Amino acid sequence: MAWIHGWLGLVAGWILFAMFLTGTASYFRPEVTRWMQPEFRPRPVAQSEAARGAIAWLQRNAPHDEQWTIYLPTERTLVTRVFTRARPNPDPKAPSAPRRPEIRLDPANGLPVEARETRGGEFFYRFHFQLQLPHPWGRWLAGLCAMFMLGAILSGVITHKRIFVDFFTLRWSKGQRSWLDAHNVSAVLALPYHAMITYTGLITLVVMYMPWPIAANYPQPAAFSASLYGDTANQRASGRPGQLADIARFVEAASAEWRGARVSRIIVGNPDDASSTVTLLRSSDDRLNARGASITYAGGSGQRLAASPAPGPAVETAGVMLGLHLAWFAGPLLRWVCFLLGLTGGAMVATGLVLWTVKRRRPGAKPFFGLSLVERLNIGVIACLPAGMAAYLLANRLLPPMLPGRADLEVSAMFWTWFGLAGLSLLRPACRAWIETLAIAALVFAAIPIADLAAMRGIPSAPQPFDGLFLAFDATMALLAAALGFAAWRLAKRPIAAARPSRRTVPARPEVARPEVREAADVA
Repeated sequence: MAWIHGWLGLVAGWILFAMFLTGTASYFRPEVTRWMQPEFRPRPVAQSEAARGAIAWLQRNAPHDEQWTIYLPTERTLVTRVFTRARPNPDPKAPSAPRRPEIRLDPANGLPVEARETRGGEFFYRFHFQLQLPHPWGRWLAGLCAMFMLGAILSGVITHKRIFVDFFTLRWSKGQRSWLDAHNVSAVLALPYHAMITYTGLITLVVMYMPWPIAANYPQPAAFSASLYGDTANQRASGRPGQLADIARFVEAASAEWRGARVSRIIVGNPDDASSTVTLLRSSDDRLNARGASITYAGGSGQRLAASPAPGPAVETAGVMLGLHLAWFAGPLLRWVCFLLGLTGGAMVATGLVLWTVKRRRPGAKPFFGLSLVERLNIGVIACLPAGMAAYLLANRLLPPMLPGRADLEVSAMFWTWFGLAGLSLLRPACRAWIETLAIAALVFAAIPIADLAAMRGIPSAPQPFDGLFLAFDATMALLAAALGFAAWRLAKRPIAAARPSRRTVPARPEVARPEVREAADVA
C-alpha cells in the first residue's frame, strides 16, 4: 500500500496539482469573469425581461437556426449567455453543425455586452478537467489522474496508522520530518473533502469512461436519455412558418409550477417553425441536486407538452454528485470554505511531491536522473503554474481593452509565463530556482492589485475602488503574493540554518566494544 500510495501520487501529481489549483479558482468563476470585464456595470432585472431581450436579439440575428440556448442571469452571473446551432446539412455524410460561439447579452437592453473580450473564470473551469487538450483527450487524461488520486487517498489512509495523531504534530525546520508533517496535516485536515471532490469528479464523467452498460442495453442513445429524463417532446420542423409566443409566459408558468423556483436555461427548438418547442430547465442554485427538472411547451400556442418525470434513484444520485462537485448551491461563506479546502488539496499534492525528493536526496551525493527530473518538474509546476495563472489575470489589465483576439492573448500569457519560467529555472541550481521562481510568482500576484487600480482610472464606467467584489479580489491577490513571498523567504534562509554546526555528536566508530557506547550510538 505504501508503494501504491507513493507511485500513484508521483505519476499523476503534477497534473493533479494543476487540476486542484484551477478547479479551486473555479469556485469563483462568475466573480472572476466580472472582475475581468470592469467596463460592464449590470443592473438586476427580472428573468422574464432578460428572456424577452435575448429572444428579440436572436430573432434579429439568428432567426433560422435550428436551436437557441439561453442561460438566464443569476445573482452571481449578471449576464445572459446565448448559444445557437445552425440547421444541419441535408447531406447525411456532412458533419453535424457545430454550436456557434457564446454571445453575452446585457439583460437590461438585450444587446451584446460592451466590454473587453475575455474568457474570464470559464478558462480555469474548463482547464481543470480538459487541460487545454482536444476533446475528449483532456477529459480522459483528467479522469485517469483522478483515478490515481482516489487510489492514492485510499492507500494513504490504510498506510498511515497514526494519521489522526500526527494531524496535531507539525514540526518546523526538521527536513524530511517537516515535509511529512505538512503532508499529513494538509491531507487529514480536509480528508472528507479530498475524497468527495475526487470521487464526484469521476462520477460526473463516468458515462464517458464506462459507456458499455448503456451501449449494451440502449442501442439508441436517445432511448437512454428518454428513460432517465422523460420525453422532451423535441419535434421535427414541419416546414411551415410560425411565430413564438411571448417568452415571459413560459418563464412565469414554469416558475409557478416549480413553486417559485427560478429558470436557469431556455432551449428553443426550430424557432421559426410552426412546430417550435420551448423547454425550460429549473435552476439548481437553491438545492444540492444540480440536475433540475424541465418543462416543454409548444412555442406558438404555449400548450404544455411534456415535463420531466420525478427523478429515480440513479438520476437523483448523479445530480447530487454533480452538485457536490460544482457547489452551485453554496452561499458566499461556504464557497470560501470550499476555496480554502481546495487550496489544502493543492498543498497536499505539492508537499507529497516535494517529500518524494527530500526522502531520496543524500547529503554530498550527486542526485540521480530520476531525482533531478522530479525536482525540476516540481519547480516547473508547483512554483511556475501560480505565476502563469497570475499572468493570465495581469494580462487582462495590461492588454488594450479593445485589442482584437485579446482573449486568446490572455491565455497565451499564462502558458508563456508558466513554461517560459519553468524553462529558465533549468538554468539555475535547484535550490536557487525554487527561491527565484516563487519570488517571481509573488511579484506577479502583487502587481495585479496595482495594475487594477491604475486601469480603473482610465475607465469612466468602472466600479469604484471600494466596490466589494473588486476589493475582495485585489485583497486575495495580495494575500497570495504574501504567501508566496513568505515561502521564498523561508527557502532563502534555509542554507544559513543548515550551515550551523550540530550540537549532537555521534561517535565516529559506533562498533566499539563497550556496550554503553553501542547503546549511545543506537540512540543517536
